Amino acid sequence: MRSRLLLVAPMLLALVLLGGPALANVLVTVNKTTQRMTVSVDGRPLYSWPVSTGMRGHSTPVGSFRPFRMEVEHYSEEWDDAPMPHSIFFTAAGHAIHGSNAIRHLGSPASHGCIRISTSNATKLFALVKSEGMSRTKVVVTGGEPTRIAQRRQAPRRQARVGSPSGSYDQDYGRTDAEYLTGVASSGRW
Repeated sequence: MRSRLLLVAPMLLALVLLGGPALANVLVTVNKTTQRMTVSVDGRPLYSWPVSTGMRGHSTPVGSFRPFRMEVEHYSEEWDDAPMPHSIFFTAAGHAIHGSNAIRHLGSPASHGCIRISTSNATKLFALVKSEGMSRTKVVVTGGEPTRIAQRRQAPRRQARVGSPSGSYDQDYGRTDAEYLTGVASSGRW
């Protein structure tokens, strides 16, 4: 009996250790000052996308959060049934990361407090969080609200060409790396 246990125990241990899929830690970081989201998996950067956080009077909360609810199709009860595809809710007050068709506003604060991303990027993020699990996902929101001085000093949007001296061209949103780094938004709103 004891010899059988010694033979079976290593096999059971191997099944436990190798049997299930490895789960990763997902970190979603949103910087309100630069209006950028970065998504990392186990410390490796995976995505970097422009976002729209809360406009004046509708602040997006700063802090560290765990998502607790996900909905493929959600409509805002507070804001005229506005569509919020692929919503990942991270506060009890109803703040979520979700897709938006208002992509011309991405890169500047334009929401009522949620974090808007393009619908295609929302689909990718939703699938990642669903596969890895909400309990293994952390949403960190940093940065402050843009100031009036920053609004006045904002440079006009300039279209860059592929291979231009100012940096690489972001084909989805028409901004260069240099413009992202300086916080220049395409909509003229900060």
